[in-house]
Amino acid sequence: MHRALARFVLEPLELVTAALMVILFTFGWIAALPLVCRFWRAVLESGMRMLPLHAELGLTQHQFGSHFGFAIPFPRMPGILPDARTWWTSAAVVVVLFATSFLFSNKFMPVMYLLRAVLFLHVTSLLFFLFLPARFPHTPDSYMEGLTGYAIALIAFVPVLFGLTYYIFNFGIIRKALLTGMTMGHLTLFVPLQILLQTMVLQKSVLFMPVLYIVFGLPVDVLIILAFYSWGMSWPFKTQIEA
Repeated sequence: MHRALARFVLEPLELVTAALMVILFTFGWIAALPLVCRFWRAVLESGMRMLPLHAELGLTQHQFGSHFGFAIPFPRMPGILPDARTWWTSAAVVVVLFATSFLFSNKFMPVMYLLRAVLFLHVTSLLFFLFLPARFPHTPDSYMEGLTGYAIALIAFVPVLFGLTYYIFNFGIIRKALLTGMTMGHLTLFVPLQILLQTMVLQKSVLFMPVLYIVFGLPVDVLIILAFYSWGMSWPFKTQIEA
């Protein structure tokens, strides 16, 4: 039988197991949030001491009842508008990279179009700060706080996502739990480093905030989840697909 005609026979026990795993990992992440936030705070504080950063640590307290709460850490810094040197240097880099994209061979065509899309986003930022710099509504503080909060929500959504798209397949409970734990653990280690790197860029100017947000913010975290999911889907099934 062609694989397009093959189907899974989902037993009720498998669906119950998938639901229980989603609940277990979700509540485990919520229970671990205070520890995760303290870990992120330690990483950000160490990074601010060792890296050439002109930022201080901000905390947003979230309290639920009298026994559960956590403080989301994020870098705080002034929003610096681009000066003439930053604007023209950035514009020159865009022109050079756009011209370089025409030198790519056909096998690198996806990279070429991706690069041009990123350059187009940055061109819109250059035009905005050329004509309306004072009307830019966002600050690095609000952006960093939002990025950290969205990352927490995204990691919490990983068990639900895998529950709908991965747990339904017969990979075995150990492999399902291993893939979920590795994905959430990797993101937990990655997010504070991502924030530190973006802080180093934003302290130069808010000119780069649109590209950081649209391209190098949550989309990178989502791609990490997709990468782990693709890896997990390449593992052999516990049993053969039933015809």
